Amino acid sequence: MKIAMIGTGYVGLVSGTCFAESGNDVICVDKDEKKIEDLKQGIIPIYEPGLEGLVKRNVEEERLSFTTSLEDAVEKSLLLFIAVGTPPGEDGSADLQHVIAVARGIGKCMKEYKIIVDKSTVPVGTGNKVREAIQEELDKRGEKIQFDVVSNPEFLKEGNAIDDFMKPDRVVIGCEDVRTGEIMKELYSPFVRTGKPILIMDVASAEMTKYAANAMLATKISFMNDIANLCEKLGVDISQVRQGIGSDSRIGYSFIFPGAGYGGSCFPKDVQALVRTGGENGYKLEILEAVEAVNYRQKRVLFNKIQKRFPDLKGKTIAVWGLAFKPNTDDMREAPSIVIIENLIDAGAKVVAYDPEAVNEARKIFGDKITYGKKSYEVLDGADALVIVTEWNEFRRPDLDRIKSLLKNPIIIDGRNLFEPKKMQALGFDYEGIGRK
Repeated sequence: MKIAMIGTGYVGLVSGTCFAESGNDVICVDKDEKKIEDLKQGIIPIYEPGLEGLVKRNVEEERLSFTTSLEDAVEKSLLLFIAVGTPPGEDGSADLQHVIAVARGIGKCMKEYKIIVDKSTVPVGTGNKVREAIQEELDKRGEKIQFDVVSNPEFLKEGNAIDDFMKPDRVVIGCEDVRTGEIMKELYSPFVRTGKPILIMDVASAEMTKYAANAMLATKISFMNDIANLCEKLGVDISQVRQGIGSDSRIGYSFIFPGAGYGGSCFPKDVQALVRTGGENGYKLEILEAVEAVNYRQKRVLFNKIQKRFPDLKGKTIAVWGLAFKPNTDDMREAPSIVIIENLIDAGAKVVAYDPEAVNEARKIFGDKITYGKKSYEVLDGADALVIVTEWNEFRRPDLDRIKSLLKNPIIIDGRNLFEPKKMQALGFDYEGIGRK
């Protein structure tokens, strides 16, 4: 099929590349000229395992191309995916200006039937707004051209996005026309050969499905963090509690790891947007308001643990392992590390940080306010304590004797529960995780 993917951010680039990998002709569009030129040269703007190789292969095989010309992409494609950002506004609602701008751009240049697909995460009712924006532009031109609007939310986990797209748990398609639904099912058929469902529903239900899914996962995280904090006060080990509840098939083990709070581009803004949608419609989403409040509080937990050991942090050096909001990505949007580091800086501490992929992103946020290490052990030399914020694999089996010899004090605050407390204490560490005893 002929596809235009409008927006080459995380969702657009991954989706467009995977569609090309399955044999479609894909044109990725972005108004950022430098980004497009870099992509043509094989320079990938994000870190996602496996993505660079897929992009290069599909460009070489001429199934994937990049352009700044929306008009050219619209002319050559049947399916027009809108995959631009929907950042949160000051009130928490999703900012749709980029989505509507793309819709208007399509309306200004389309000359024949097109299927416009909302791939961006958008609130209920956006499909109607996209339809209205396109129709308004067609009316201005005096054109009567048929088109359909589809909602096709993404369910990609950063760090595992290629597999998530190629082997989805389900594909959600919101549309009103049977013919359009069949075209979308044909497009996704190569990805569901193992029998995973393609769910056809109305547009509004598809839009809500995305928000509801992310809100449920965020709820599990905040719930577990709340229980972990209570476990600490009661002398209970959260790892044992997790095993006890995770073995219940109704609950499962996913997203019940306690930690320093969730971050990234999806959960924070999607929870806020859903709360805002409820408010706009006269309904208070009290559970999600609590989810957000718990997450906000949780991002300070590691700092509070450090401050207990160093009531006066002025002049202290704190080593930080992990800056990205999760492993296998360089994304620092809403990352717990930002809150922790800002609190440390405000308290007068010197921060020396290491992350395998996110250092360049961290420089955009902190500049020269902190020091960046090129290797994990490098940041430990002479530090007063180590704080582990992101569970990169290289942090799971470190040389503990080396860590102890490098640190000024053998203090480790582990925000991801990577080690066994009793073992660490036996080795002479002042070690503390989340909800462990």
